[in-house]
Amino acid sequence: MAGFPILTAILLTLVAGIVLLALLPRSANQAVKLMTAAVMSIALGLTLYVYKAYDAGVGGLQFVEQVPWIKELGVSYSLGVDGISLPLLLLTMLVGYASIFASWDVHERPKEFFIHLLLLIVGAVGTFISQDLFIFLLFYELGIVPSYLLVLGWGSEKRVSKEYAGMKLTIYLLLGSAFMLAGVVLLYLYALPEGLRSFNMAALAQAAGNVTEPVQIIAFFFLLLGFGSTLSMWPFYSWAPDGYAAAPTGVSMIHAGVLKKVGAYGLIRLGLLVLPAGVAFWAPFIALFAVANIVYAAFVAIAQQDLKYVVAYSSISHIGYILLGVAALNLISLDGAIANMVAHGLMSALFFAMIGLVEVKTKTRHIPDLGGLAHQLPRIAAGLMLAGMSSLGLPGLIGFVPEFTIFLGAFRTYPVYTLLAISGIVFTALYILRLLANVLFGPRKAEFDQCRDASGVEMVPLVVLGSVLVLFGVFPQWLMGMVNSGMEPAWAQLMQHLPAASALLGGVFQ
Repeated sequence: MAGFPILTAILLTLVAGIVLLALLPRSANQAVKLMTAAVMSIALGLTLYVYKAYDAGVGGLQFVEQVPWIKELGVSYSLGVDGISLPLLLLTMLVGYASIFASWDVHERPKEFFIHLLLLIVGAVGTFISQDLFIFLLFYELGIVPSYLLVLGWGSEKRVSKEYAGMKLTIYLLLGSAFMLAGVVLLYLYALPEGLRSFNMAALAQAAGNVTEPVQIIAFFFLLLGFGSTLSMWPFYSWAPDGYAAAPTGVSMIHAGVLKKVGAYGLIRLGLLVLPAGVAFWAPFIALFAVANIVYAAFVAIAQQDLKYVVAYSSISHIGYILLGVAALNLISLDGAIANMVAHGLMSALFFAMIGLVEVKTKTRHIPDLGGLAHQLPRIAAGLMLAGMSSLGLPGLIGFVPEFTIFLGAFRTYPVYTLLAISGIVFTALYILRLLANVLFGPRKAEFDQCRDASGVEMVPLVVLGSVLVLFGVFPQWLMGMVNSGMEPAWAQLMQHLPAASALLGGVFQ
């Protein structure tokens, strides 16, 4: 398939699916779901081909597509993937595919629901494969509006109103995108001279040495506010628990599993590789925020009685590990941070999928009302156990190697912060094991004897996400090798074009 624009084909497959869904009659509920599943199957198949065909031995940017668009502004339709973005593209497709089947029980206006869900997935896919900052921003914004409409139209009101949760989510993300836009404007104006200005990410990375240290510090501050809001970085996290609790299951899966990773990806792609002096200035603050994420959110998770809120705060806590890996500013920690994005995305998506099934079967997600479900719902219990053990970082599952790598790299830069972060493992064990014990084990409750275990399409999220959790856990080199193939040349390029960076920043780039 040499020369074939396969990344565009992935995008067009999803867009064609949206168009075809729009053409189907409103009453064709089953056809809508089958069409959505078929479209996602094709897109996932193309993504798996790209992952398999990517030459990790060569590394760097591959499957590049570039067509000039707005020449006056230096904007081009530029796509490509490397070992940093390709695992995140695969994550998006796996979680997106699973979310379709986790939403199979949507009976109210399914046509509109799946159109908006596909739009959300298109936005996420576009951000990870864009190599032009202008195109990146377009896809980033594309993911915000469908989020609000999905929560408002199909959300739950068990703890907060869906209007409140949807608006809170949207306001936080829009404010974040406004700060991010300010940072991008500074980048555009100061990275390259007038007449040579470009939104091309590679060109901006090449020109990183042209941006003065004060401008880098200010520009990265704006990007940190923008991406930090998306990432649920402390103290900009409060939209996430209410948003996840009110959102439909499939939307919670994509938000926690994928959209948060856009924030971390942006900090690495636009921060470290384009604004290294800015990153180094703010890195100690990011490390402090990371520890706050890990410890504070874990304590809050312990106190929750709603399954979705436990996993929501758990997700915020685990984001702290990714932030710590980014803040440590060395190749080992960054490899771990990127790999942990994939690990966290898969296990949080599986958690939300299983919680959605528990709620559908038992009509509750209040932990004190549950118990002994392993007797009546053994398949769902297996899914919860798998997600829980991955969250704990159990060896043999996907979470272990990335977290260990983060700690290994972060200890070189922030030994005290790293020891505090490691304590988060204890808190995680406390709330995860308590959740599993109270929900799955104990005496059999007669009121759940009539509940039917997961079957048919309900098993797809467990099989797909669970298989990858185990596969990358048993063969971590399939993930870590891919990540390193992208991060290592990017790191070398940074050192080549910024020889004074290490001295300027106190030797952090070693």
